[in-house]
Amino acid sequence: MQDLRRAFDDQLDSDVLRRLLDTLRERWSGRGVELVQLASGWRFRTHVDCQPYIDRLREQKPPRYSRAVLETLAIIAYRQPVTRGDIEEIRGVAVSPNVLKTLESRGWVDIVGHRDTPGRPALYATTRRFLDELGLRSLTELPPLAEIEKVMDLVDTRAEAAQAAAQ
Repeated sequence: MQDLRRAFDDQLDSDVLRRLLDTLRERWSGRGVELVQLASGWRFRTHVDCQPYIDRLREQKPPRYSRAVLETLAIIAYRQPVTRGDIEEIRGVAVSPNVLKTLESRGWVDIVGHRDTPGRPALYATTRRFLDELGLRSLTELPPLAEIEKVMDLVDTRAEAAQAAAQ
């Protein structure tokens, strides 16, 4: 919002800008492109109903992430800021340095400080880019952990069923 105010030489106050953005959002409603508010500000993006068609035009497939990467990301998102030791304690296994490098290189997590304990371990937290790519304005919009646990249980159950059927 501050960038927009600067673009208009501070001639428009926040309330006026908010009303204008809401009007724009309404005018673009129901089209293939929509105006949304994300963590980093306002952005035009493809409407979710049109996304399958856009995906077909892409030559490059989106990257697939291992369960370890996704579990680590979830721990950081829900418990941030956390150290590598915190993540290992929650997951019950050692965290490969490559897992954290993958999340950092994607721009989803970053080191936000160091815990004031011996060794001063790095504290990891999610970034605005993480929120933007998930279409969220803040961490409070993340689904409740109970929903994620249900999904993970379904995935595990399906994988077990597929293994049993293969034997």
